[in-house]
Amino acid sequence: MIEIFHFEFMQNAFLAGIILSIVLAVVSFFVVLRRYSFIGVGVAHSAFGGVALGSLIGISPTLTALGFAVIVSNAIGYVGRRERLSTDTAIGIFFALAMALGVIFIGLSDKYNTDLFGYLFGNILAITRTDIVVVGVLGAIVLFACYFFFKELLFVAFDSEVAFVSGMPVVFLDHFFLTLLAVSIVISIKIVGIVLVSALLVIPGAAASQVTDRYVSMIAVSIGVALISTIGGLVISYYADLASGATIVTFASFIFFIMVGVGKLRKR
Repeated sequence: MIEIFHFEFMQNAFLAGIILSIVLAVVSFFVVLRRYSFIGVGVAHSAFGGVALGSLIGISPTLTALGFAVIVSNAIGYVGRRERLSTDTAIGIFFALAMALGVIFIGLSDKYNTDLFGYLFGNILAITRTDIVVVGVLGAIVLFACYFFFKELLFVAFDSEVAFVSGMPVVFLDHFFLTLLAVSIVISIKIVGIVLVSALLVIPGAAASQVTDRYVSMIAVSIGVALISTIGGLVISYYADLASGATIVTFASFIFFIMVGVGKLRKR
């Protein structure tokens, strides 16, 4: 077991995974509470357009993916609120548009870049110290924002209409959370991939909701599920020679089903 930590790439993977688990677990609590699971899927896939754009124009794909994700997440929120369209319809439109732009940007590029497909499925074992610093800084910003605005975000998630009547800036808080969601997704895609990040945005919070109704306990359980899934998934993937991102999500799903069973026993 200790031999895993002899390799620098595994040290980086565990460190990045632990940071990411805490960030996504906290965000997952609000995603599940607000029923934003499908928005997370749409924003995660829209980030691919930003990654492809960054590769095309020769700048950091993380920066362009962040810009794409923030714009798309807020556009979904705006269209879903103001226009004569449901939120699901807005997600479908922007999801398809961003992915289509990503394919066009890849086609315009004069070189084949395998790193683009690494963003689709993730490669936590390729994480560098620089990536860890980026994940740490942006993750700390997300966590601080969630802590500072916890009561407001919780109130809006629980009952937005009552929050609006009470004088809270509901529209601002909605877009503020969508921005935090976009940032969380972008710092995750290089680690677990665009295809799998949406799962980690939902599973920890969903698992926690099966065993507790208290908000603080739910966040704690969500963090525990995310950490166990990431650490356990990395260990399993190392010894079984499996894809790390997919193993982490599969292990998290397994824990979720256990939590469902525990929740049923608890109710009995």
